Amino acid sequence: MWNEPYLETCCRSALHRLMLVGPHGRPPGLKDGPCLKRLTGMGLAQPRADGRFEITDAGLARHELEILKKRAA
Repeated sequence: MWNEPYLETCCRSALHRLMLVGPHGRPPGLKDGPCLKRLTGMGLAQPRADGRFEITDAGLARHELEILKKRAA
């Protein structure tokens, strides 16, 4: 049974971009800003001291499960 909150397509894309950008982080003020804030509220992203967003361990796990379609262990 799926018990995770649903991610809209735009938020899945934002999560994927966070994973791709790695340690550089995503700057604030981009079009995916609302999704980055939503992902932060879900614990999948976090803001850094420099204002950029980075993916969390929970975000990496969710990316693997939902975007890469790997099964949960």
